[in-house]
Amino acid sequence: MKKQATPKSVITLFTGIALALTLNACSDNNEEKAAKAQPAKIEEAHNPFDHSHDVPVTDVQKHKFEHAFADQCVQRETKNSINPDIDKERFTKPCMCIATYMMKDLTNQEAEKYLNEHENPRSLQIKFDSAAYHCLQEKTPPKDHGFVHQQ
Repeated sequence: MKKQATPKSVITLFTGIALALTLNACSDNNEEKAAKAQPAKIEEAHNPFDHSHDVPVTDVQKHKFEHAFADQCVQRETKNSINPDIDKERFTKPCMCIATYMMKDLTNQEAEKYLNEHENPRSLQIKFDSAAYHCLQEKTPPKDHGFVHQQ
């Protein structure tokens, strides 16, 4: 005849396992603590959600972005213009304001995508909307962000 486990024996078994695991984890060996501490530092060094270690955007990249974006903005606004010379003068200042505003918090990845790969990431479109709101309050806003690939 088999003997069935009673609730007391099950509780005793789980308590014993918990104590055994707890007591094995405690140790006074300093070498093991040092060995365990090093991998933790490596994990802290690379946190994919921490963007403070991103490569900073150089002033040259920011300057190139500012002028390339402002030029593209003016071209986009004067594309279907009847008087492109007059409209170019009218849109130069707001487009430069938008480009300067966007440049302030430009990331290296955004600058690289825009300048080298001729792509416009979604983050730049969001920054454009914010910059246009900031620069063009009480003025006629541009038609749209009209991000297109540079050629």
